[in-house]
Formats: sequence, C-alpha cells, structure tokens
Amino acid sequence: MDHMKEMYPGISAASSTEECISESDLIVCAVKPQNCEVVFKDIKNASLSSKEDPILLSIVAGKPIESFMRGTGVSKIARSMPNTPSQIGKGITVWSCTDNIQSDEKEKIKQVLGSFGKTIFVDDESFIDMATSISGSGPAYVFLIIESMVDCGVHMGFSREVATKLVHHTLLGSTLMAMENPNIHPAILKNSVTSPAGTTASAMYELENGKFRTVIQDAIWSCYRRSLEMGGLDSNVGPGRVITRTYPHYDPPKGECVDVDESDGENGNGK
Repeated sequence: MDHMKEMYPGISAASSTEECISESDLIVCAVKPQNCEVVFKDIKNASLSSKEDPILLSIVAGKPIESFMRGTGVSKIARSMPNTPSQIGKGITVWSCTDNIQSDEKEKIKQVLGSFGKTIFVDDESFIDMATSISGSGPAYVFLIIESMVDCGVHMGFSREVATKLVHHTLLGSTLMAMENPNIHPAILKNSVTSPAGTTASAMYELENGKFRTVIQDAIWSCYRRSLEMGGLDSNVGPGRVITRTYPHYDPPKGECVDVDESDGENGNGK
C-alpha cells in the first residue's frame, strides 16, 4: 500500500475493503478471477448504507455480470475488458452494464474507462467474451510477433537495438496506415507490398504454407472458449467443435456495438 501511495500521491489508502467502499458510489473491482470469491464476500459483508445504489465496475476476465450480482449483492454492475496498452493511454475497452444504470451513470463509467484509451459500449454482454479474445489478450499475440521478428533480425546480423527499432516502426506504421484507410481491405494493403515473384511473395507463401492465419484464428477461438469456461458458460463453439443436442448451433450475440469513442486527444483518449 505504501508503494501505491508513492506512485499515486493523490489517492487515499484504506486498510480494509469495508473502509474502502463504505462511502463509494463507484466500486472498481480489478482482481484476478481466482480471487473473486474472497472479494465478493468482503463486498457483500461491507457496509454500503451510506450509498443506496453503488455501481460496481468489473475489470475481471471471464466473470459474467450475473456472478457479481449474486456474489456481492450489488444490483448495478458494469463489466469491462480493457487491455495492457491502457497503461500508456492507448488501450481499447469494451464494456456493458445492467439495465438499471442510468445515462448519467453510464457517462461516469465511460469517463473512467476513457481515461486510459478508447471505449466501445455493447448492449449484449456476450460481446465482452469475444472482445477478450481479440483486444483483451491481443497485445500478447502482437508482442509474440514482435519478439519473433526481432530475434530473426538478430539472427541475421542486426544489433538487437536496430532490429527492435525496425520491427517497432514497421508495426506502428502499418497499423497507422490501416487505420487511416478504414475502407481499404487489409488484403489490398498487403498486395500493395507484394510484387510478382518478389521477396514479399516468397515470404507470404511460407506464411500461408505454415497456416499462419489459421493459427492466429485458432488462438483467438481458443482464448474465447477459455473466457466462456471461466464464466461457467458452454465453450463448445467455433471451428472443429463437436455439435451436441444441447447446443445445436453457435449463436453469436444479437446485440449491437454502439457508442464508439473515436475522438482524439493529447493522450489518445479524447480527454
């Protein structure tokens, strides 16, 4: 706790969960999923008499809204899935909430989540498990690609410093190029780099031969299934899954992704 005070001088530290939330109108729960039951018990046993209807904002992977309502006794729940670039104000957070949260309260939640990047509100909570597999865990996929490319550059003879700079700026520039051309399919951008019988074409052949895109997609599906499992939901979805009588087909969420924050600010979060 002393370390947190040093990092964030403006915060007020509490010695117990009850002390922390007794006067709160917004409770942020950001713990490992395996620690939820202990935290749920602490929140349920805490005195919330000062605030009749506090909001509990979850930043916990795989835990559905219903589990927070049941475990804590709090009726107003918002569930979110940010990612690690949030640490530098460049994150993307997908979130949803219970119907009893009012519009002004939603704005407060959006302000909190928007302080570390872009936000997307979804009216169907099921989208959050899907987002976990793409944006939530996605940085790990990117870092693995960075690691592989840098290591290969070192293997070829570049210094690690130069190889790292080449890879970082290649990924950054390519991402910005794709973002600035949202109506151009990535395949077209890829083809613009790929000359007939050229070096890139040779590399693309090896990537396709190694089922690169299938491996990436299978990893995302695997992550999605694990998120469903952590929430106690059926994970028999996606390519190669066995069809059962209980779950005759995969129904994707039928809600909408709305309220996309596309504003740009000095910190990349529109603030």
